[in-house]
Amino acid sequence: MGAPVNDTTSEIVRDLTSRGYALAQGPLTPEEAADLVGRLGTIVPQTTGALAYDVMAHPGFEKVRDTRSAHTLRPHTEAPGQNPPPRYLALHCRVQATCGGGLTMLADARDFVAGLSSSDERLVREAELYWPSYVEDSDVEGLWKPLVEQTEHGTVNRLSCTLLRTGGYSEGLDELAGPQNPPLGAEGVALAQQALDFFRDNQVSVLIPEGALLIWDNHRMFHARSSFTDTRRRLTRYWIAD
Repeated sequence: MGAPVNDTTSEIVRDLTSRGYALAQGPLTPEEAADLVGRLGTIVPQTTGALAYDVMAHPGFEKVRDTRSAHTLRPHTEAPGQNPPPRYLALHCRVQATCGGGLTMLADARDFVAGLSSSDERLVREAELYWPSYVEDSDVEGLWKPLVEQTEHGTVNRLSCTLLRTGGYSEGLDELAGPQNPPLGAEGVALAQQALDFFRDNQVSVLIPEGALLIWDNHRMFHARSSFTDTRRRLTRYWIAD
């Protein structure tokens, strides 16, 4: 049994506001984790239609698990093709990787945008590009939005370094030599490299303890994941709307 839920919730809200992410150490049971996540907003269905999604190794997963890239899953935000994307993303660690990999990395988009040149800031705020839906999410059509969108509810940051380089989300495409179909042309490819460089220099890396719950503001934080070899690794993922 973890800390009292009310105390933990207030601490999570405080950390989400101040730094964009929070870690509830637990250990939490699946029921406790789902209850805690539900106190932050409405748990919404993911691409499978389920409210909880198991993130674990599966046949063919090696293609995106073991590559030469330091960020096997490159910096991105979750479900950028939705309007709006999930406000929060939560990962409940069920089985922790023991290989030293499988870290979740986070970096603040606000700091990235603040460090851009005036021309690049105009690019991220004004140039619209098409954010496709995920392949398995046939009910979502995708949409045209800039990387930084001002809404009546606040700022929504979107990012996919792979999309900026290839026009798609597939990490396999980004392993090919050179950009493929960059939606913002050479400027977008250069912006993707800036995001990678920023992420490398500013990331917070978290190996989520077993039973713990990592939550972050998906409208604010970029995230990525390092490679790993321990195929027992298992997380439960939640999407939360305001």
